[in-house]
Formats: sequence, structure tokens, C-alpha cells
Amino acid sequence: MSDEGRGWRSLFRKRTKDPVVSKDPLDTMDELEGLLDELVASTHIEKEKNIDERAGSDRYPEAGFQDTANNKDLPVKKKTLTAHPLPLEEVIIENASPHTPSASPEQRAPEKIEETAIKTNEKKRKFLDLFSIRHSEHEEYSPEKHGPLVDLSYKPSPGIEEVELYPVQPPYAYIRILYDIVSHEYTYQVIEPILTEGEEDFYNEIKSRLFETLDISTRGLSRSETRDILRQACRGIIADYEIRLDPAEEEKILYRMDREFLGDALIDPVMHDPFIEDISCDGLMTPIFVYHTRYESMKTTLTYKDSTELDSFVTKLAQRAGKYISIAEPILDATMSDGSRIQMTLGTEVTAHGSTFTIRKFREEPITPTDLIEWKTFSSLSIAFLWLAVESGKSCLFAGGTASGKTTSLNAISLFMPPLAKIITLEDTRELKLPHPNWIPSITRDSFDTGGRGEIDLYELLRAALRQRPEYLLVGEVRGREALTLFQAMSTGHITYSTVHADSVASVVHRLENPPMNVPRNMLSALNLVSVQVQARVGGQRIRRNKQIIEVLDIDPRTNELITNEVFRWKPSSDEITYLGKSFILEDIMEERGWNDERMQEELKRRQEVLEWMRVRKIRHYRDVSAILMDYFRNPEDVIRRVRRDLYEQL
Repeated sequence: MSDEGRGWRSLFRKRTKDPVVSKDPLDTMDELEGLLDELVASTHIEKEKNIDERAGSDRYPEAGFQDTANNKDLPVKKKTLTAHPLPLEEVIIENASPHTPSASPEQRAPEKIEETAIKTNEKKRKFLDLFSIRHSEHEEYSPEKHGPLVDLSYKPSPGIEEVELYPVQPPYAYIRILYDIVSHEYTYQVIEPILTEGEEDFYNEIKSRLFETLDISTRGLSRSETRDILRQACRGIIADYEIRLDPAEEEKILYRMDREFLGDALIDPVMHDPFIEDISCDGLMTPIFVYHTRYESMKTTLTYKDSTELDSFVTKLAQRAGKYISIAEPILDATMSDGSRIQMTLGTEVTAHGSTFTIRKFREEPITPTDLIEWKTFSSLSIAFLWLAVESGKSCLFAGGTASGKTTSLNAISLFMPPLAKIITLEDTRELKLPHPNWIPSITRDSFDTGGRGEIDLYELLRAALRQRPEYLLVGEVRGREALTLFQAMSTGHITYSTVHADSVASVVHRLENPPMNVPRNMLSALNLVSVQVQARVGGQRIRRNKQIIEVLDIDPRTNELITNEVFRWKPSSDEITYLGKSFILEDIMEERGWNDERMQEELKRRQEVLEWMRVRKIRHYRDVSAILMDYFRNPEDVIRRVRRDLYEQL
């Protein structure tokens, strides 16, 4: 093949990025080589003749070539230059030969010229098709057509049983619960697509190329739009390498990219599991632990083995939360983008085993009163009692230990607030979520520097909130000087709700009266209710229950002790919440609304029926529950008529 032909081939290789389909590359290049040779031969026929003619033309004056060795002029024939018989694009290369020049057009018959033109166009199209970039149609992965990405088969091990297998992100991630008969422990096994050694190398190469070339701002883009951009960039890199991957192989690599760039890397499948409440990483070479709603605390098959990878992930979590963590400040509390709370440490400065993090997952759909009744955390009568109390403007504190359900109950009870009431929530980390339109969620802010400049704590937020004339104030948790301001707001007529770490009314009073809260005892009488939450174990299963609902009536002037009345009490032996028969708050509501005992009992019964109807009909979403509660607030007769018709027809 001539040098000129090789130059075209090299140009073809440079400019063609997409793989040529439906032809073997070697056959294509051989055909191209033959066509180029024929083109060169046909466009340079009678080469010696044309050179002689150029020597005698106006462009090339009469002159001979010089023999540099003998210093003599060489003789040159002088001939007249003639034009090429056909333009280049009409050259017939089918019968061309380096030694047999084509006939001139004048010597061809008209029929021959027409036939030649048709053949020329067909040949030209065939030739140009070789240089056109051919895009192969991309085939999307389909589990039905290309098979599963993961192997869900289980080979039993001695002493290990498979308890449950369920998807969390099909067809990519699945969870298998294993039980050890000897140790009586559960194991949380994460099942994901496994890359081969070659696929792992190719994945790392694509990842490094993305870091070098991808420069796109995701601000204003949805998760699906960002995912499409990432996948398109990955497919472009795969096309550049001209590596043929079947749809299943490509999908495994793209899933890993989604998990690393947009998800939560190693723990991404766990974050998609709706049954997981807490995720705890205790450091390097230690299994990650989770708290499962069915099987409680158990270890997983996930472990961080590289300190660089763990430190990088902790740093990324902080950046996504809009915070900063470093060796100088290695401890951080933050809120993730989905609302989950996270506490993390960096390096070995304060934790010996390396970086750690603990994530308390946030439910996208808040808990509703229907859920609390279904789980037996409250009884339907106690929820109906709180419904009346909230609607009538009675303040309440939810007390309990860690993970006893204080904030969950507070969020659920807040659905009973009037639909158009002005509500302000104050929190360190966003947990409360309300459907009310006139709601202002406020959160604290850390300082900009070590000197504390720019810090806004709950005390400052509460002071600002009181100037906005709220009807209901919700404080995530009181633990400092904001408690005094909260009780001052109660004393001036504001309806307030909050949580506090305590396990009884006596411990609530003790915490409030002492530093750093320092609330005077005479201000505690502004509080109406205390709901004590507890996390207990019944029948070997961990549960959350409302231990007591207690009314705060007044302060005894002689002993300076609080006068209280217990309205509801949980009995662990029977796992029932019973009404103790006397409520001063209900008497206050009867007096305010002009009701008698029969009217109050009827109202409590009607609200119980609405709550039970939602439980039976499985109305659990907080917006659906809120819509029914708002309808009852506006048109109670219509709602109770519909509820009784549906409820008693089913019974």
C-alpha cells in the first residue's frame, strides 16, 4: 500500500471515535486500502506524460533538471498539458489500472456514459460510507433479557440459617438476614453486583478519567438528571476506549459509579433499607453495625479496610451537610441531605480506631398518630385525649431516655394543631416535619470561627420567634438557657411543646431547676402536661411505650412541691395503656366549651372512632392523616358520618 493510502488510514483512525459496527475491523481496513490504491492509480494515469507536459506549460517554463553529480542539464520532452478527462468526484475506480488509462468521454457512447455515471455514484457512496462515523445503537439493560446482576442463591453453612431476603434497591442491592444457631446472633448481609478483576480495573480507569474531565455544576439539577449526566459521561469514556461491554457488564460499572459519586459509597444499600434506624461505623477493620426494626442491633458484612477511604467518606459527609471537619476540629454533628442526623469523628485524634460515624436515619414520611396506635405506643383513647388537649392550647413536655420516641411522638401530636395556626419550630438538627402551610422551621447555626462569631443557638432563635407572635412553639430539645425563655413564653400564654431527657416527672423538675437550665419552680406551673416515654423489652422484643401522661396542676404553697395528676399509665404485664378515671384538663376544656360529661364522653368516642377508622383503612401517610384531621376541625359532623358508615359496615 502507498504512503498516501497509509496517511488516509491514520486520519480515519484519529477521527473515528465510535466503533464500526456490523463489519470486522480488518476486513474494513483491507477494503479501504484497496479502494485508496485504485483511487491513486486512476487519478494519476499517464504520470510520465503529464510530467513532460508540465515542463512545457506556462506554469512550468522550459527548463531541464540538473544532474548535480556531473553538473549537466538533463533533456526534458516538451508536451502540451491537457485537462483531466473527468472531475475527481466522477473518477471511475472500478476498472482503473496503473498501466491502463481510462478512455476519454468523447470516445464513449452516450449509453456507456449514463451507465458509468450510475456505477460511479454507487461506488462513491460505498467509498464515503467507510469514512462516516457509525454510531451503534445503545442497548439498555433489562433483567428479563440480560439476566440478574447479582447471584441470590444461598449455600447453607453449618450452623447458619437464612432468615429473610428482601430487596432494597432492585435489581442492584438486596439484603439477606442470617442467624447463627450457636451464638444466637443475626448478621446483616449486603448483596451487590461483584466486578471481575478486569471490570474493576476498567472501573478505576473510568473513575480517574471522570475526575480529570467532568466539570458540571449539579446545582438546580434533580437526582435523576444528575444520574443521567453521569451515565452519559461514563458511556462516552467507554466509547472512546472502543471496548465492547454487554449491557449487564456495563450496568454493573454504571451502578458502582452511581453509588460512589451520587450515593453513600459502601453504606449506600443500608441507607436505602427502610427497616434500618441507626448505622454505626466504629473505625477501621471493624464491621459496621446497624439497628434493624425487626432484629435490633446486629453486625453487617461491610467493613472499612482503608483509612484513606474512610477519612475521605467522612469528609464527604461533612461537605454534603455544608459543614467542615478537620484534624484541628475532628468532631462534628450535622444533618444529612435526607434529614438523617450524623455524628462523626475524623482520624485518630479522638478515636483510637480511626474515623467513625453514627447515622440516625430520618424517615422521609413522618410518624403519624395512626402509626403510634398501630404500634401500641399509645392507645386510641390517650391519642384522642392529646388531640383535645393540643387543639385546646395545652402545653406539653415529652420526656424520656435516648431513642425512646420523644421527637417522634412530638411530630405526630403536632398534626392535631389547627390547620391555619402560625407554628414555629426550633431545632439543632432538622427532625420535625409538618404539613401546615403557616409553619416556619428554624435551625441553629454554628460560628464562623473559633471565637464564636456568628453563632446562633436555640436561645437566640427562641427570642426571635417570640417577636413573631406564634400560636404554637415547638422546640426540638431543651438542654440549656433556652429552657428559661421557653417557660417565660408559657407563662405569657404561648402554647409550647418540647422534649427533655428525663425518665419521670421528678427527674424533669430536677433537670429544669438546676444548671444550665435554671428554671424557677414557680414557673413550672405554666406547664400543663408531661408525657413520659420509655424503651422497654416485652417478650424478648424491644418496644417503645408511653409510660405515663401526667397533668401538672399547681404548686403546693406549703411544701413548694408540684401537684400532679396521672391520667394514663402503661402496664407492662399486660402491655396495655389504661385510663385512670380523672382528668382536670378535660374538666377545663368542658368549662371552656360549655360541655357536660356526656358531651365530653361523646367527643372522646368520636375522635377514637376517627383514629380507629384511619388505622383500619391503613391511612398512614402524614399528609393523608393531616387532611382528615383538618376536615374534622372544619366539618366534624360530615367526617364522623362518613367514618361511622365505613367503619361499622366493615365490622
